[in-house]
Amino acid sequence: MKKIQLILVDDHQLFRNGLRFILSENEKFDVIGEASNGKEFINLLEYFKPDVVLMDISMPEMNGIEATKAGLEIYPDLKVLVLSMFGDTDYYNTMIDLGVKGFILKDIDNLELYDAIEKIYLGGNYFSQELLLELIKHKPPDESITLTQREKEVLGLICSGFSNQQISDKLFISQRTVERHRSSLLLKTDSKNSISLVIYAIKNKLVKV
Repeated sequence: MKKIQLILVDDHQLFRNGLRFILSENEKFDVIGEASNGKEFINLLEYFKPDVVLMDISMPEMNGIEATKAGLEIYPDLKVLVLSMFGDTDYYNTMIDLGVKGFILKDIDNLELYDAIEKIYLGGNYFSQELLLELIKHKPPDESITLTQREKEVLGLICSGFSNQQISDKLFISQRTVERHRSSLLLKTDSKNSISLVIYAIKNKLVKV
């Protein structure tokens, strides 16, 4: 079985060591590189294309926002999972707009970390529950939206972190149909990407959490 190849980007050596150790205990993962700032990360992309990047936000020389933007310019399909602290909330919307695939708190347990990485690798999204609730506090509700039953089903699965393929399998519809529903949901909710869509859905009680 192919291992999920990861790059860890965080300016704290001790934290990276701990993260690497936790990931080494799971045979599904392979840490192929580490960086202590965004510049080192961009240099690594000259030699590696990781399946998932675990990205800190606050770092010297080049922070996580700049590094994510530069990384996505090199590999537009790069999957970035943000390593977050509660104090980073001012940066969330910027990271969401860039197209990151999820946010996790640095103190989550091992199993949640594994689950987050796997979901993102398979094409889904992942959010630590506490961070998601923090994000929706700052979004005004919208009373005007109307969804079809199928759109509600697709939205619920997107919010659960399912990929297009998994939604297709679960609802017995083609991936093309899933993508059409996803596009319609983004348009109706004026969301830039799936993360914005999830935040919108929870804020407006379109899904249960």
